[in-house]
Amino acid sequence: MTEVVTRPSSDTLTGAQSLVRSLEHAGVEVIFGIPGGAILPAYDPLFDSSIRHVLVRHEQGAGHAAQGYAMVTGRVGVCMATSGPGATNLVTAIADAYMDSVPIVAITGQVSSSLIGTDGFQEADIRGITMPITKHSYLVTDPADIPTVVAEAFHIASTGRPGPVLVDVAKDALQATTTFHWPNELALPGYRPTTRPHGKQVREAARLIAAAERPVLYVGGGVIKADAAAELAMLVELTGIPVVTTLMARGAFPDSHELHLGMPGMHGTVAAVAALQKSDLLISLGARFDDRVTGQLETFAPGAKVIHADIDPAEIGKNREVDVPIVGDCREVIADLVVTLRKQADETGTKGDYTAWRQQMLAVKDKFPVAYDTPGEGLAPQTVIERISAIAGPEATYVAGVGQHQMWATHFIDFERPRQWLNSGGAGTMGYSVPAAMGAQVGLPGSVVWAIDGDGCFQMTNQELATCALEGIPIKVAVINNSSLGMVRQWQTLFYEGRYSNTDLNTGPESIGARRIPDFVKLADAYGCVGLRCDSPDQLDATIEQAMAITDRPVVIDFVVERDAMVWPMVAAGTSNDDIKIARDLAPEWEDEDL
Repeated sequence: MTEVVTRPSSDTLTGAQSLVRSLEHAGVEVIFGIPGGAILPAYDPLFDSSIRHVLVRHEQGAGHAAQGYAMVTGRVGVCMATSGPGATNLVTAIADAYMDSVPIVAITGQVSSSLIGTDGFQEADIRGITMPITKHSYLVTDPADIPTVVAEAFHIASTGRPGPVLVDVAKDALQATTTFHWPNELALPGYRPTTRPHGKQVREAARLIAAAERPVLYVGGGVIKADAAAELAMLVELTGIPVVTTLMARGAFPDSHELHLGMPGMHGTVAAVAALQKSDLLISLGARFDDRVTGQLETFAPGAKVIHADIDPAEIGKNREVDVPIVGDCREVIADLVVTLRKQADETGTKGDYTAWRQQMLAVKDKFPVAYDTPGEGLAPQTVIERISAIAGPEATYVAGVGQHQMWATHFIDFERPRQWLNSGGAGTMGYSVPAAMGAQVGLPGSVVWAIDGDGCFQMTNQELATCALEGIPIKVAVINNSSLGMVRQWQTLFYEGRYSNTDLNTGPESIGARRIPDFVKLADAYGCVGLRCDSPDQLDATIEQAMAITDRPVVIDFVVERDAMVWPMVAAGTSNDDIKIARDLAPEWEDEDL
């Protein structure tokens, strides 16, 4: 039976029109999505809207694209899907955004309210499914509620600790008539994020900093979310305290700065790991003491007092006991700390002297740089990433998938500015890179966006290349092709006696019957992209430069790299950071003057 669409009179509008108008009032410029039955009423008024809709090829791609857009612009990303499997396909991206504090609003259609709870066609309780992985989830069955719900959703997603919000709208609410009233103010009595830090806590933090001998600034992604890079630079210049930046904070402090010791954690630099372990004061700014940084928690930074500043009070003291808790926005906290430290020095003459500590840490940094062996034949994956960074420069934006290539990228790309680096940190989502790069490119038109991906990750979401080609989104994809699920293979080498169970992907020249399955160059061509291949150092720079010169369509480069390259340094899962290795069975040899 054909569904009859009736249009409202001039003084009324449908819930679908109210939804689109609400999104326009919220300042939405782009939506990533796919239509379907339950959400279809919203797509009709969207046809006439100023909002750009990017038709993706999979809902997971829509979610990651919304993340990429949000991470580079600092605005709320928006994705849209229909009910049932359309909505559930967004769940991975929603969970990813929740773990990494990315502000997105996911709008889903739901079956008509009379069918909810009956196992109707394409029904799924997406509100219930996403409740643990969103800041808030809404189910809208009354069209009059749409404007207020949308306004609240964008406010919640973008304030406090950013994160995803779900708005699920029943189909009959989209089809019913209503009037439009955009709220002038929001009544959210249970939601009042604390942004201004308590002065007493800041003063106590300043006292501990002045009294410390071996302090470290442990910088997390909250500094980038708060746009606090300038304030962080002021704090470092004022105090001369060494800095480590987590995987989610790369770019918050320039790699080129002498006092930047690199990334801490499981695959962190020796200097960053050693600084945390040997410090007597950790000044944690927007970080959450996650297991990948701490290693065995009981042995993490055993002699350190802790100042922990975070906008989310639930994170403070969750994993590590804290001496000075500071709840507040990192930008506000750091700015107040700078003022307080200066006042403390002027009034009491109290100022920390960390000269010996700095010299020790800089000596460790010089002695144990992140390095790798160059293979006798073929390409080292680290060299590929180094050359991309050198040629594209810090003006480019880099988006990584998950695995070995992600860790090599965080070490061998030069990060000089915030929002230069996007990756899936907390969830470790394979398939993140291509759609997130797509969203980043939409958010930064005219800029250069590189997706650094693995041959395993790439095959999970590479259908979004079709979206990029048709929508004029000219991302550049570097497939670091070692014909394996590389990080899993590394663990099999180290911990499973080289028993490579189900990690061979057959994407390289040694594949079954000498056929690359798939052939990434042919695949790129089939998707309307430029496909290139590089398997020799002699071709490397020319291939990257060729990709850089192409600006009217996506480019995919199949970098055929050494299969057995590993990520070092490494702290094995569940062990102490004191057990860091710089190569297989090779630990740093400390001299007395090092630490």
